[in-house]
Amino acid sequence: MTDTSPETPAVDPALTQSRKAARKRWLVRLAVILAMIGLAWGVWYVLVARNFVSTDNAYVNAQTAQVTPLVAGSATEVLVRDTQQVKAGDVLVRLDQADAKIALAQAEADLAAARRRFRQTVANNSALAAQVDSSGAGLTQAQARYRTAQAEHDKARIDLQRRENVAASGAVSGEELTQARKAFATTLAALDAARGAIDEASSSRRAAQGQLAANTALVSGLSENTDPAVLAAMARRDAAQLDLDRTEIRAPIDGVVSKLQVQIGQRLNPGQIVMAVVPLANVYVEANFKENQLRRVRIGMPAELTADLYGSSVTYRGKVVGFSGGTGASMAVIPAQNATGNWIKVVQRLPVRIELDPAELKRHPLRVGLSMEVEIDVSGD
Repeated sequence: MTDTSPETPAVDPALTQSRKAARKRWLVRLAVILAMIGLAWGVWYVLVARNFVSTDNAYVNAQTAQVTPLVAGSATEVLVRDTQQVKAGDVLVRLDQADAKIALAQAEADLAAARRRFRQTVANNSALAAQVDSSGAGLTQAQARYRTAQAEHDKARIDLQRRENVAASGAVSGEELTQARKAFATTLAALDAARGAIDEASSSRRAAQGQLAANTALVSGLSENTDPAVLAAMARRDAAQLDLDRTEIRAPIDGVVSKLQVQIGQRLNPGQIVMAVVPLANVYVEANFKENQLRRVRIGMPAELTADLYGSSVTYRGKVVGFSGGTGASMAVIPAQNATGNWIKVVQRLPVRIELDPAELKRHPLRVGLSMEVEIDVSGD
C-alpha cells in the first residue's frame, strides 16, 4: 500500500525566535506601561486623592416650618397655593373672627369696669376721710355734753346733800327734798347717757378710721395702670387680642409653600398641620459617608458639591458643620437587631451636615430631596 498522508512542513527556527523576541518586547513594554500607570496613580493618590473623601449618597435638606393654627376656627380665606413664594409674616390663611371679636369686646368692657372701680376706690378715700373728721367732731361734741352733764350732776348732788342735811330740822319741805332727789337722778341718767354717747362716738370714729385704712391700702402706691385688678383685666384683654390676631395664620419664615392641606370652610384645630414652608435660602446637604471615610473629617473643613439638577457645570462650596448623633441604621424606625445569631457586618453610614454658600444658593436654587455629590478636602487635618 502506498502512503498518501501530507508531509509536515518544516518550522523555521529563526522565525520562531523572532516571534518570541517580539512577544517579549511587547510584554516588557506592557509591564513598563502598567508600572508607569501604577506609579502615576500612586503619586496622584499621595498628592491628591488621599486628601479628599467623597460620596454620592447625599441629599438636600432644610429645617422645614410646619404651619399650624394656634386657635380653633373655620377657614374663611386661603391666600396661598402650593409652590408659592412667601415672606415671613405674610398672611396664609384667615379663620372666622366673629367669636374672637366678641371675646375682645367683653375683655375691653371688663377692663373699663376695673378702671372705674379703681377710680371709685380713690374717690372713696376722700369720703372716708371726711367721715373720720365728722366722727371726730361728734366725739368732741359728746365729750362736751358729758362735761355739761357732769356739771349738772355735781350741782344736783350738792343741792341734794344740802337739803338732806337740814331736812331733820324742818327747814325744807318734803316736796322740795323729793324734787332735789328727782333732779339728782335725772342728772345721773343724763351723765350715763353722755358717757354712752362718748363710747358710741369713739366706736364710730374707730370704724371710720378702719375703713379709711382699708381703702387706703387698696390704692396706696398704685396708679390706675398698676392696680392688680386693672392689670388682670388688661391681661385678659391682651389674651383676647392675641386670639383675634391668631385668626390670621402667618408664615413663620421666608420660603416656598408645600403640602397645602386646607380648604375654605374647613374646621381647623390648634396643632393641626395645614401646610409647610420650605426655606430654600437656608437649605443644607446631608451627606451619608461610610464610617471608614470619616477618620480625618473635622468640623469646619471645606467641601465641594455638585447637584444632579445642574450637573458638573455648577459647583457649590460649603463646609462641614456637624455630624449626626447616630448612624442611619440606628436612627431608623426599625433599627437593625445585631444581637441575633444571623449577624453580618455591614459598613455603616453616618450623616454629615454641610452648609452651603447663600450667594451660590441664590444664583442656583436647590430643592429639598435633590441628589448631590460631595467631596470634602481633608488636607487641613
